[in-house]
Amino acid sequence: MSDLLGQVRRWLLDSTTSSSSRLGKKAPPPGKKASRRPQRLSSLLSVRSVAGEVFLLQLAVVVLLVTAAVVALVVQARSAAMSDARNRTLAAAGTFAESPGIVAALRSPRPSAVLQPSAEAARKIAGVDGINVYSLDGVTLTHSDPRQIGKRVVGPFSKAAAGRSFTETFEGSLGKSVVSVVPVKDSDGRVIAVVSSPVTVQNVQSMVNRQLPVVAGSAAAVLALSAGGTALVSRRLLRRTHGLGPAEMTRMYEHHDAVLHAVREGVLIVGGGGRLLLANDEARRLLDLPVDAEGRPVTDLGLEEGIAGPIASGRSATDELHMAADRLLAVNIRPTAPYGKAGTVVTLRDTTELRALSGRAEVARERLKLLYDAGVQVGTTLNVERTAEELAEVAVPRFADVVTVDLLDRVLRGEEPPEAVTEMRRTAVAGLQGDHPLSPVGELIRFAPTGPMAIGLAGGRAVLEADLRATHRWRAQNQGNALQILDRGIHSLIVVPLRARGVVLGMAGYWRERDSPPFDDEDVSFAEELTARAALSIDNARRYTHEHNMAVTLQRSLLPRGVPEQSAVEVAHRYLPARAGVGGDWFDVIALPGARVALVVGDVVGHGLHAAATMGRLRTAVYNFSTLDLPPDELLSHLDELVTHIDTDEQEWQGITGATCLCAIYDPVSGQVTAATAGHPGPALVRPDGTVSFPEVPVSPPLGLGAGLPMETVTVTVPEGSRLALFTDGLIESRDRDPDAGLAALRAALAGPARTPEETCTAVIDTMLDARPGDDVALLVARTRLLDPSRIAEWEVRPEPAAVSPVRNACARRLADWGLEDIAFTTELILSELITNAIRYGTEPIRVRLLHDRSLICEVSDGSSTSPHLRRAEATDEGGRGLFLVAQFAERWGTRYTARGKIIWSEQVLHDGAAPPAADLGEALLAGWADEGF
Repeated sequence: MSDLLGQVRRWLLDSTTSSSSRLGKKAPPPGKKASRRPQRLSSLLSVRSVAGEVFLLQLAVVVLLVTAAVVALVVQARSAAMSDARNRTLAAAGTFAESPGIVAALRSPRPSAVLQPSAEAARKIAGVDGINVYSLDGVTLTHSDPRQIGKRVVGPFSKAAAGRSFTETFEGSLGKSVVSVVPVKDSDGRVIAVVSSPVTVQNVQSMVNRQLPVVAGSAAAVLALSAGGTALVSRRLLRRTHGLGPAEMTRMYEHHDAVLHAVREGVLIVGGGGRLLLANDEARRLLDLPVDAEGRPVTDLGLEEGIAGPIASGRSATDELHMAADRLLAVNIRPTAPYGKAGTVVTLRDTTELRALSGRAEVARERLKLLYDAGVQVGTTLNVERTAEELAEVAVPRFADVVTVDLLDRVLRGEEPPEAVTEMRRTAVAGLQGDHPLSPVGELIRFAPTGPMAIGLAGGRAVLEADLRATHRWRAQNQGNALQILDRGIHSLIVVPLRARGVVLGMAGYWRERDSPPFDDEDVSFAEELTARAALSIDNARRYTHEHNMAVTLQRSLLPRGVPEQSAVEVAHRYLPARAGVGGDWFDVIALPGARVALVVGDVVGHGLHAAATMGRLRTAVYNFSTLDLPPDELLSHLDELVTHIDTDEQEWQGITGATCLCAIYDPVSGQVTAATAGHPGPALVRPDGTVSFPEVPVSPPLGLGAGLPMETVTVTVPEGSRLALFTDGLIESRDRDPDAGLAALRAALAGPARTPEETCTAVIDTMLDARPGDDVALLVARTRLLDPSRIAEWEVRPEPAAVSPVRNACARRLADWGLEDIAFTTELILSELITNAIRYGTEPIRVRLLHDRSLICEVSDGSSTSPHLRRAEATDEGGRGLFLVAQFAERWGTRYTARGKIIWSEQVLHDGAAPPAADLGEALLAGWADEGF
């Protein structure tokens, strides 16, 4: 019985789960509350609930009845089967014993041969296990097992031999069987043989077993139908009782009565359609409900709209205050789902004694919200004027009708405020339209000693003028327009100093007019809190302005203010700062020996003082490395080492410096540009016909990341009049444009002949950039020139002392052709010393070149990499004075290394009186010896 109940229970659980899945319901995730259906089914199968007890009791009765019926059916079927077996065997045996010809067959010489076929055929027709014939002496004449024929058996045949038929159960060769025995009589009535017909009990049982599935299936169907009907009835009872047990139901009714009658808080249950389902005594008293209120819509109960609407709305609410007649009720509303049908439960609490405090609480809530909004809306920018305007805008009209903000001029400029304050400038006004009597924005306001502003500054606190008509202290500050202020309806004022970090930044004035209530002491406290928060934002903006101004000043001092005078290129440049402030982009034009010029553009990642300072250090380093006359690749290698050193020294507090650089050296004699880049975009080349190309410059890692790897260069020969454009990545990259699109736009902006570098810069900036780009931009455009071949002279020098004089004479003639006779003597002296040193200490080939540019440039090259050094010769030295003389007579001199040796060069200024007087020349010659040598 318990097994059957367990199967029925599992069947009900499975059917319920499958029904839930067909309805699209999902099982609850782990850790969450189960759905209502599994809870009800669990309660239905639990004896803890009334519905569960009824269901299990009814189910047990049904199971007992069905089991009894099945047992009765099985017993009846077995009894009927045994009775049928007796009747069948008796009929089969009697029919065969009375069959015609059986007596003759028995008396024949071979009775078994005659009777065995007939007996087997009759057995099959009768459906018995055998029809056996025995002689009166026990010899088997026919048998279902032919092997038993002729054998003698001993059986209970005495009754049959006496002429009586009978049926009984016995153990035979076929097992336990039901057998009927009938005597065979001749015509005289004598018994001559016995016929038996057996049926084994197993066969009888198989007949019964074939009927058991039908019986069991019928029983199961009856059980299922009965259980289902019982479950439906119990489920309805479960819904009515909510799965409660007898004790719980008793307790529920006790609590129900307590809520209805004893609880001193109103309770309402409102259905989904807005109808009142339940109201306790306290709710009836608080709302003055009629007797028949339950079942009627809430809106028809005569309640005021202010409280009837929320109760019937079905929305959730927490401690909302509503008026009901002369009572102030705190209303809480919660949905009844999932604990009951759709609806809401409403609790009412009488808070009439709090009515006087509700207004003040609302004001406090509004003030807190205003402070929160001020924290969000004031200080959105780092602009001092805009921050003052935001303070005025956020306070109007939620706190004051008119707000004025006055700041010190030094605060507006980002400087530290002075200790003594006597005047401020009106910075922001909000709440006034058209003409008004208050000072306009931009006007300088001087404080009257007895005015509220001076008093507030002196005391460091807010000053309240609750009634402007009744007091005259504020008139000292507004003598000229006091009557106009009163005529406009302004009647109350609070003046609060703007103080942050111990210094005064300005003053905030809060004014109320017309129907607004006058300010009181609580308003003063709030005004001080609001002003203090805004003062921090204004001071932050002032500090940012100060830092920004310092960064701008630093950057302007570090960027080149102009380009040096040189003849190699015509230069124009642009620098645009970013919206975020000062950045680290820079450019430079550096004049090099040999009439060459270096064009440099670099970029330091980031903005602010650190980026500007780093930019200045890198620009200075580039200039210093250029004085060593290094090629672009070596210059960038030294710069890379410098940035690595900077990162090593500063990474603990500043982080890794990100910087890129492009260096291009143009030689106006050969027309060649040699360029190298460290992580920087390459230059753009605009040929004289207006076509634009971007020479492929091998890109090395950014500065500081080279890890000692060599830099690579590219050399390009450009026609005279070509334009080189060097730029930083801010020109071609932005959030809305990728580098490829930027290069395409730059190509279009640069294209076109007959443009000066200045016109090219203007066209590129107007085409590529907005008014204030997102990143700072540096642009350098240089138009190339070539040195006139007639101003270039070159000679090969044989490596022997005798070759000095012919070359010196040839140089003197070329100087005469150029009209430089006034410096011919000093030039010959310089060349003699340089050529003599090259012949004595250098190797072939030795060449001399003169360049007539803005200055006269003398170059002596040889194949040796040994560099001469300037020194002061001792009195006994025969040499060592040549470079000393060169340094005395030349404006500049130096050494430049090449791939095949070195070049010793000197420059002489071309102007009237360039040749030193004879006295000066003699003094220079004698300066090489000490006095002790004579």
